[in-house]
Amino acid sequence: IDAMVLRGFAARTQETYLSAVGQMARHHHLSPDLLTDEQVQAYLLYLLQERQRSRSTVNITSCALRFLVCDVLGQAERRTQIPMGRNPQRLPEILSRAEVAAVLAAPMSLKARAFLTTAYASGLRLSELCQLRGCDIDSAPDRMCIRVVQGKGGQDRYALLTPELLELLRLYWRTCRSRATGAEWLFPSRSNPARCMDRASGQRYYYLARDAAGITKVGGIHTLRH
Repeated sequence: IDAMVLRGFAARTQETYLSAVGQMARHHHLSPDLLTDEQVQAYLLYLLQERQRSRSTVNITSCALRFLVCDVLGQAERRTQIPMGRNPQRLPEILSRAEVAAVLAAPMSLKARAFLTTAYASGLRLSELCQLRGCDIDSAPDRMCIRVVQGKGGQDRYALLTPELLELLRLYWRTCRSRATGAEWLFPSRSNPARCMDRASGQRYYYLARDAAGITKVGGIHTLRH
C-alpha cells in the first residue's frame, strides 16, 4: 500500500491491485512473497481456463503481481516470468439514437434518470459520475461545464454541461437533494448519504433501464459514453 501511495496510484488502482494479490494468496494458501513463478503462472492459467476470466482481467492481475514482485519485493529479474497476454480488440456495440432515447425514457427513479442522462450527455466514466459533487456543476452562462476531479490517471478536467442536462439536474437537486450543500455528493449512496454511490449501483441503473427498453445489445453503462 505504501509503495502504491508513494507512486501516486489512484484509489481504484490500489483497490484492484490489493484484491488481485489477496485472491492469489488465498488461492495458494501462502503469503504472496513466498509464491514461486510456477505458482503465479498456474494461478493465471486457473483464472483463464477454469474461472473463464477475460484476458483484460487476467492482465490486470499480472500487472498487480508484477508490481508486487518487481517494485515492492525488488525482484525485477522475475518480470518476464509473469506473462501479459495480448488483449483482443473488440468494438463496442453502439446504441442508435432511438435506442438511447428508449433507455433514458424507461420507467425509473428521478435519481436514476439524472444519473444515466449525465452519463450520456457528459461522456463521463462511471467512477467519475459516482464522485461528482454538487459544486462540480458550473451553471454560469459563460461556463456551462462539469468539473471532474481526479478522473482517470489522476487528472482533473472539464466536461460539457448541456442546457437540457442542467434542467434535469436542477429538478433532481430540488426534489431529492434539497437539504444538501454543494460540497456533498451529487449522487450519494442510498444506505449511507455520507458516501458516494458505488459503481455497482450505477451499472444496475443502466441494466434495468436497458432491459425495460427492450435493448438486447451487450455492454454496460459505458455504452452510453461510446
